[in-house]
Amino acid sequence: MSDKPQIGIVYHPNYFIHTNDNHPEKKERLQAILTQLKEEELFVKLQQLAPYPATADEIGTVHTKQHIEHLRGLCERRATYLDPDTYLTPQSYDVALLSAGGALTAMRAVMDNKLKTCYALSRPPGHHAEPNRGMGFCLFNNGAIATRHALEEYNLSRILYLDWDVHHGNGVQKTFYHDPRVLFVSIHQSPAYPGTGHVNETGEGEGKGYTVNIPLPPGCGDRHYAKVFDQIVMPLADKFKPELLMVSAGQDAYHEDPLAGMCISFEGFANMARHAKKIADKYTDGKAVLFLEGGYHLRGLSEAVITILSEFGGWERPINPEPAPNMTPMYDDPDAIIEAVKKASMLLNS
Repeated sequence: MSDKPQIGIVYHPNYFIHTNDNHPEKKERLQAILTQLKEEELFVKLQQLAPYPATADEIGTVHTKQHIEHLRGLCERRATYLDPDTYLTPQSYDVALLSAGGALTAMRAVMDNKLKTCYALSRPPGHHAEPNRGMGFCLFNNGAIATRHALEEYNLSRILYLDWDVHHGNGVQKTFYHDPRVLFVSIHQSPAYPGTGHVNETGEGEGKGYTVNIPLPPGCGDRHYAKVFDQIVMPLADKFKPELLMVSAGQDAYHEDPLAGMCISFEGFANMARHAKKIADKYTDGKAVLFLEGGYHLRGLSEAVITILSEFGGWERPINPEPAPNMTPMYDDPDAIIEAVKKASMLLNS
Protein backbone atom coordinates (compact mmCIF):
# COMPACT_ATOMS: atom_id res chain seq x y z
CA MET A 1 0.00 0.00 0.00
CA SER A 2 1.02 3.62 -0.54
CA ASP A 3 1.61 6.25 2.12
CA LYS A 4 -1.84 7.72 1.43
CA PRO A 5 -4.49 7.42 4.17
CA GLN A 6 -5.68 3.84 4.47
CA ILE A 7 -9.26 4.88 5.18
CA GLY A 8 -11.53 6.43 2.59
CA ILE A 9 -15.03 7.49 1.66
CA VAL A 10 -17.07 7.17 -1.51
CA TYR A 11 -19.47 9.94 -2.45
CA HIS A 12 -20.75 11.82 -5.49
CA PRO A 13 -22.60 15.14 -5.90
CA ASN A 14 -25.34 13.32 -7.80
CA TYR A 15 -26.34 11.63 -4.53
CA PHE A 16 -28.01 14.96 -3.74
CA ILE A 17 -30.35 14.73 -6.75
CA HIS A 18 -32.52 12.02 -5.17
CA THR A 19 -34.22 14.05 -2.47
CA ASN A 20 -37.55 15.15 -1.05
CA ASP A 21 -37.62 18.12 1.29
CA ASN A 22 -40.62 16.72 3.17
CA HIS A 23 -39.05 13.30 3.79
CA PRO A 24 -36.54 12.33 6.51
CA GLU A 25 -34.24 10.64 3.96
CA LYS A 26 -33.14 13.78 2.13
CA LYS A 27 -29.96 15.25 0.70
CA GLU A 28 -29.25 17.25 3.86
CA ARG A 29 -28.21 14.02 5.58
CA LEU A 30 -25.16 13.63 3.37
CA GLN A 31 -24.55 17.37 3.26
CA ALA A 32 -24.34 17.44 7.06
CA ILE A 33 -21.62 14.76 7.06
CA LEU A 34 -19.56 16.42 4.34
CA THR A 35 -19.92 19.86 5.94
CA GLN A 36 -18.63 18.64 9.28
CA LEU A 37 -15.73 16.83 7.63
CA LYS A 38 -14.81 20.09 5.90
CA GLU A 39 -15.24 22.24 9.02
CA GLU A 40 -12.97 19.93 11.04
CA GLU A 41 -10.45 19.75 8.15
CA LEU A 42 -10.67 15.96 8.10
CA PHE A 43 -10.70 15.37 4.35
CA VAL A 44 -6.89 15.25 4.43
CA LYS A 45 -7.18 12.10 6.54
CA LEU A 46 -9.30 10.34 3.93
CA GLN A 47 -8.93 9.07 0.41
CA GLN A 48 -11.95 10.26 -1.56
CA LEU A 49 -13.24 7.89 -4.22
CA ALA A 50 -15.77 8.66 -6.92
CA PRO A 51 -18.25 5.89 -7.71
CA TYR A 52 -19.34 4.66 -11.10
CA PRO A 53 -22.94 3.61 -11.83
CA ALA A 54 -23.55 -0.07 -11.28
CA THR A 55 -24.80 -1.89 -14.35
CA ALA A 56 -28.15 -3.65 -14.51
CA ASP A 57 -26.22 -6.93 -14.65
CA GLU A 58 -24.38 -6.08 -11.43
CA ILE A 59 -27.65 -5.13 -9.74
CA GLY A 60 -29.15 -8.35 -11.10
CA THR A 61 -26.90 -10.50 -8.96
CA VAL A 62 -29.26 -9.60 -6.09
CA HIS A 63 -32.42 -8.11 -7.61
CA THR A 64 -34.89 -9.59 -10.05
CA LYS A 65 -35.12 -8.25 -13.58
CA GLN A 66 -38.74 -7.39 -12.87
CA HIS A 67 -37.81 -5.13 -9.94
CA ILE A 68 -35.09 -3.37 -11.90
CA GLU A 69 -37.36 -2.71 -14.88
CA HIS A 70 -40.28 -1.70 -12.66
CA LEU A 71 -38.17 0.90 -10.85
CA ARG A 72 -36.76 2.25 -14.08
CA GLY A 73 -40.23 2.49 -15.60
CA LEU A 74 -41.66 4.32 -12.59
CA CYS A 75 -38.90 6.93 -12.78
CA GLU A 76 -39.35 7.34 -16.54
CA ARG A 77 -43.06 7.94 -15.93
CA ARG A 78 -42.16 10.48 -13.22
CA ALA A 79 -43.88 8.55 -10.45
CA THR A 80 -43.41 10.18 -7.06
CA TYR A 81 -43.57 7.12 -4.77
CA LEU A 82 -42.52 3.47 -4.95
CA ASP A 83 -44.54 2.71 -1.81
CA PRO A 84 -46.02 4.92 0.93
CA ASP A 85 -42.60 5.22 2.64
CA THR A 86 -40.27 5.38 -0.36
CA TYR A 87 -40.32 8.41 -2.65
CA LEU A 88 -39.03 8.68 -6.21
CA THR A 89 -37.84 11.45 -8.48
CA PRO A 90 -37.32 11.22 -12.25
CA GLN A 91 -33.59 10.76 -11.54
CA SER A 92 -33.92 8.19 -8.73
CA TYR A 93 -33.21 5.13 -10.89
CA ASP A 94 -29.91 6.60 -12.12
CA VAL A 95 -28.95 7.76 -8.63
CA ALA A 96 -29.77 4.31 -7.24
CA LEU A 97 -27.40 2.77 -9.80
CA LEU A 98 -24.72 5.23 -8.65
CA SER A 99 -25.48 4.42 -5.00
CA ALA A 100 -25.02 0.70 -5.60
CA GLY A 101 -21.93 1.52 -7.62
CA GLY A 102 -20.60 3.40 -4.60
CA ALA A 103 -20.88 0.25 -2.49
CA LEU A 104 -19.08 -1.74 -5.19
CA THR A 105 -16.38 0.93 -5.47
CA ALA A 106 -15.79 0.82 -1.71
CA MET A 107 -15.66 -2.99 -1.62
CA ARG A 108 -13.24 -3.27 -4.55
CA ALA A 109 -10.96 -0.56 -3.15
CA VAL A 110 -10.65 -2.61 0.05
CA MET A 111 -10.33 -6.00 -1.65
CA ASP A 112 -7.73 -4.66 -4.10
CA ASN A 113 -5.68 -3.39 -1.13
CA LYS A 114 -6.03 0.27 -2.05
CA LEU A 115 -7.63 0.94 1.33
CA LYS A 116 -8.05 -0.87 4.63
CA THR A 117 -11.43 0.69 5.39
CA CYS A 118 -13.89 2.43 3.12
CA TYR A 119 -17.22 4.03 4.02
CA ALA A 120 -19.68 4.33 1.13
CA LEU A 121 -21.59 7.55 1.85
CA SER A 122 -24.11 6.71 -0.82
CA ARG A 123 -27.78 7.56 -1.13
CA PRO A 124 -30.44 6.26 -1.39
CA PRO A 125 -29.71 3.69 1.33
CA GLY A 126 -30.15 -0.02 0.75
CA HIS A 127 -30.55 -2.55 3.52
CA HIS A 128 -34.37 -2.81 3.36
CA ALA A 129 -34.51 -3.47 -0.39
CA GLU A 130 -35.42 -7.11 -1.04
CA PRO A 131 -34.59 -9.04 -4.22
CA ASN A 132 -38.01 -8.35 -5.75
CA ARG A 133 -38.82 -4.91 -4.34
CA GLY A 134 -37.57 -1.69 -2.83
CA MET A 135 -38.98 -0.47 0.48
CA GLY A 136 -38.15 1.53 3.58
CA PHE A 137 -36.49 4.44 1.71
CA CYS A 138 -34.32 1.89 -0.18
CA LEU A 139 -34.34 1.17 -3.93
CA PHE A 140 -31.45 -1.25 -4.48
CA ASN A 141 -29.64 -3.13 -1.72
CA ASN A 142 -26.19 -1.55 -1.92
CA GLY A 143 -24.55 -3.65 0.77
CA ALA A 144 -25.99 -6.94 -0.44
CA ILE A 145 -24.86 -6.23 -4.01
CA ALA A 146 -21.34 -5.44 -2.83
CA THR A 147 -21.32 -8.57 -0.67
CA ARG A 148 -22.47 -10.78 -3.54
CA HIS A 149 -19.71 -9.43 -5.77
CA ALA A 150 -17.11 -9.82 -3.02
CA LEU A 151 -18.04 -13.51 -2.75
CA GLU A 152 -17.87 -14.14 -6.48
CA GLU A 153 -15.10 -11.82 -7.68
CA TYR A 154 -12.67 -12.57 -4.86
CA ASN A 155 -13.64 -16.18 -4.14
CA LEU A 156 -14.46 -15.46 -0.50
CA SER A 157 -16.20 -18.01 1.68
CA ARG A 158 -16.73 -16.11 4.97
CA ILE A 159 -18.11 -12.57 5.12
CA LEU A 160 -19.39 -11.15 8.40
CA TYR A 161 -22.17 -8.68 7.64
CA LEU A 162 -22.92 -6.58 10.72
CA ASP A 163 -25.99 -4.31 10.68
CA TRP A 164 -26.33 -1.85 13.57
CA ASP A 165 -28.94 0.37 11.91
CA VAL A 166 -31.83 0.70 14.36
CA HIS A 167 -34.17 -0.98 11.84
CA HIS A 168 -33.78 -4.62 10.87
CA GLY A 169 -31.92 -5.21 7.60
CA ASN A 170 -34.60 -7.44 6.12
CA GLY A 171 -33.28 -7.12 2.57
CA VAL A 172 -29.78 -8.31 3.43
CA GLN A 173 -31.23 -11.13 5.52
CA LYS A 174 -33.49 -12.27 2.70
CA THR A 175 -30.65 -12.18 0.16
CA PHE A 176 -28.34 -14.45 2.16
CA TYR A 177 -30.82 -16.45 4.27
CA HIS A 178 -29.72 -19.73 2.65
CA ASP A 179 -26.04 -18.87 2.22
CA PRO A 180 -23.52 -20.07 4.85
CA ARG A 181 -20.81 -17.86 3.35
CA VAL A 182 -22.45 -14.76 4.88
CA LEU A 183 -22.95 -14.48 8.62
CA PHE A 184 -25.59 -11.78 8.96
CA VAL A 185 -25.84 -10.21 12.42
CA SER A 186 -28.45 -7.51 13.02
CA ILE A 187 -28.83 -5.39 16.16
CA HIS A 188 -32.12 -3.52 15.92
CA GLN A 189 -35.05 -2.05 17.76
CA SER A 190 -38.16 -4.17 18.17
CA PRO A 191 -40.98 -3.44 17.76
CA ALA A 192 -40.12 -1.20 14.82
CA TYR A 193 -40.22 -1.11 11.04
CA PRO A 194 -40.21 -3.44 9.10
CA GLY A 195 -41.40 -5.94 11.72
CA THR A 196 -38.87 -8.66 10.88
CA GLY A 197 -35.71 -9.79 12.64
CA HIS A 198 -36.99 -12.06 15.39
CA VAL A 199 -34.66 -14.27 17.42
CA ASN A 200 -36.01 -17.41 15.74
CA GLU A 201 -35.09 -16.15 12.25
CA THR A 202 -31.76 -17.96 12.00
CA GLY A 203 -31.46 -18.96 8.32
CA GLU A 204 -32.63 -21.92 6.28
CA GLY A 205 -31.07 -24.84 4.46
CA GLU A 206 -27.30 -24.56 4.23
CA GLY A 207 -27.64 -21.10 5.76
CA LYS A 208 -29.21 -22.37 8.97
CA GLY A 209 -27.43 -20.70 11.87
CA TYR A 210 -25.83 -17.97 9.75
CA THR A 211 -28.46 -15.34 10.51
CA VAL A 212 -28.38 -13.89 14.02
CA ASN A 213 -31.00 -11.35 15.01
CA ILE A 214 -30.77 -9.31 18.22
CA PRO A 215 -34.10 -7.46 18.57
CA LEU A 216 -33.72 -5.04 21.47
CA PRO A 217 -36.64 -3.10 22.98
CA PRO A 218 -36.85 0.70 22.82
CA GLY A 219 -34.93 2.45 25.55
CA CYS A 220 -31.77 0.35 25.33
CA GLY A 221 -28.57 2.34 25.47
CA ASP A 222 -24.81 2.02 25.46
CA ARG A 223 -24.69 -0.62 28.20
CA HIS A 224 -26.90 -3.11 26.42
CA TYR A 225 -25.24 -2.55 23.06
CA ALA A 226 -21.85 -3.12 24.69
CA LYS A 227 -23.15 -6.35 26.18
CA VAL A 228 -24.36 -7.47 22.74
CA PHE A 229 -20.93 -6.89 21.25
CA ASP A 230 -19.08 -8.52 24.12
CA GLN A 231 -21.32 -11.58 24.49
CA ILE A 232 -22.62 -12.17 20.97
CA VAL A 233 -20.86 -10.28 18.16
CA MET A 234 -17.26 -10.87 19.24
CA PRO A 235 -17.76 -14.58 20.08
CA LEU A 236 -19.51 -15.07 16.73
CA ALA A 237 -16.57 -13.49 14.93
CA ASP A 238 -14.20 -15.78 16.82
CA LYS A 239 -16.21 -18.79 15.67
CA PHE A 240 -16.71 -17.65 12.08
CA LYS A 241 -13.28 -16.10 11.41
CA PRO A 242 -14.41 -13.80 8.59
CA GLU A 243 -12.32 -12.89 5.57
CA LEU A 244 -14.11 -9.56 5.12
CA LEU A 245 -16.24 -7.34 7.36
CA MET A 246 -19.26 -5.50 5.95
CA VAL A 247 -21.23 -3.02 8.10
CA SER A 248 -24.62 -1.46 7.46
CA ALA A 249 -23.73 1.56 9.56
CA GLY A 250 -26.96 3.43 10.13
CA GLN A 251 -26.82 5.94 12.97
CA ASP A 252 -30.52 6.08 13.86
CA ALA A 253 -29.95 4.45 17.23
CA TYR A 254 -28.73 7.92 18.29
CA HIS A 255 -30.76 9.07 21.27
CA GLU A 256 -32.33 12.08 19.56
CA ASP A 257 -33.20 10.38 16.28
CA PRO A 258 -36.82 11.17 15.35
CA LEU A 259 -37.56 7.73 13.84
CA ALA A 260 -36.43 5.48 16.67
CA GLY A 261 -36.38 5.10 20.43
CA MET A 262 -32.91 3.88 21.34
CA CYS A 263 -30.54 5.78 23.62
CA ILE A 264 -27.10 5.50 22.06
CA SER A 265 -24.52 8.21 22.72
CA PHE A 266 -21.51 9.07 20.59
CA GLU A 267 -19.40 6.99 22.97
CA GLY A 268 -21.77 4.12 22.19
CA PHE A 269 -21.10 4.49 18.47
CA ALA A 270 -17.37 4.68 19.16
CA ASN A 271 -17.57 1.46 21.13
CA MET A 272 -19.37 -0.34 18.29
CA ALA A 273 -16.74 0.89 15.84
CA ARG A 274 -13.91 -0.22 18.14
CA HIS A 275 -15.34 -3.73 18.30
CA ALA A 276 -15.83 -3.84 14.55
CA LYS A 277 -12.27 -2.66 13.94
CA LYS A 278 -11.00 -5.25 16.41
CA ILE A 279 -12.72 -7.98 14.37
CA ALA A 280 -11.26 -6.61 11.14
CA ASP A 281 -7.75 -6.33 12.57
CA LYS A 282 -7.88 -9.86 13.98
CA TYR A 283 -9.39 -11.73 11.06
CA THR A 284 -9.60 -9.74 7.81
CA ASP A 285 -6.22 -7.99 7.69
CA GLY A 286 -8.13 -4.85 8.57
CA LYS A 287 -10.48 -5.06 5.60
CA ALA A 288 -13.82 -3.38 6.41
CA VAL A 289 -16.49 -1.84 4.18
CA LEU A 290 -19.22 0.35 5.65
CA PHE A 291 -22.45 1.53 4.09
CA LEU A 292 -24.48 4.58 5.07
CA GLU A 293 -28.00 3.54 6.00
CA GLY A 294 -30.30 5.43 8.40
CA GLY A 295 -29.79 8.36 10.73
CA TYR A 296 -32.23 11.27 10.58
CA HIS A 297 -31.05 13.71 13.23
CA LEU A 298 -28.62 15.71 11.12
CA ARG A 299 -26.14 16.70 13.82
CA GLY A 300 -26.34 13.28 15.46
CA LEU A 301 -25.79 11.54 12.13
CA SER A 302 -22.77 13.59 11.10
CA GLU A 303 -21.11 13.41 14.51
CA ALA A 304 -21.69 9.65 14.73
CA VAL A 305 -20.30 9.01 11.25
CA ILE A 306 -17.17 11.03 11.99
CA THR A 307 -16.81 9.27 15.35
CA ILE A 308 -16.88 5.92 13.52
CA LEU A 309 -14.38 7.10 10.91
CA SER A 310 -12.14 8.33 13.73
CA GLU A 311 -12.12 4.92 15.40
CA PHE A 312 -11.34 3.06 12.19
CA GLY A 313 -8.76 5.65 11.15
CA GLY A 314 -7.06 5.90 14.53
CA TRP A 315 -7.49 9.67 14.60
CA GLU A 316 -6.76 11.58 17.77
CA ARG A 317 -10.15 13.22 17.88
CA PRO A 318 -11.98 13.53 21.21
CA ILE A 319 -15.32 11.77 21.39
CA ASN A 320 -18.23 14.16 21.88
CA PRO A 321 -19.14 13.67 25.57
CA GLU A 322 -22.85 14.41 25.12
CA PRO A 323 -24.68 11.92 27.35
CA ALA A 324 -27.70 9.93 26.30
CA PRO A 325 -30.72 9.90 28.62
CA ASN A 326 -30.93 7.05 31.09
CA MET A 327 -34.14 5.29 30.11
CA THR A 328 -35.72 2.02 31.19
CA PRO A 329 -36.21 -0.38 28.25
CA MET A 330 -39.86 -0.90 27.34
CA TYR A 331 -41.89 -4.00 26.45
CA ASP A 332 -39.16 -6.63 26.94
CA ASP A 333 -36.16 -7.41 29.10
CA PRO A 334 -33.05 -6.85 26.94
CA ASP A 335 -30.91 -9.12 29.11
CA ALA A 336 -33.39 -11.97 28.58
CA ILE A 337 -33.33 -11.31 24.82
CA ILE A 338 -29.54 -11.44 24.77
CA GLU A 339 -29.63 -14.78 26.58
CA ALA A 340 -32.26 -16.09 24.14
CA VAL A 341 -30.09 -15.10 21.18
CA LYS A 342 -27.09 -16.86 22.68
CA LYS A 343 -29.13 -20.04 23.21
CA ALA A 344 -30.58 -19.90 19.68
CA SER A 345 -27.23 -19.42 17.92
CA MET A 346 -25.92 -22.63 16.41
CA LEU A 347 -22.49 -21.07 15.93
CA LEU A 348 -22.13 -20.00 19.55
CA ASN A 349 -23.20 -23.46 20.73
CA SER A 350 -21.12 -25.49 18.29
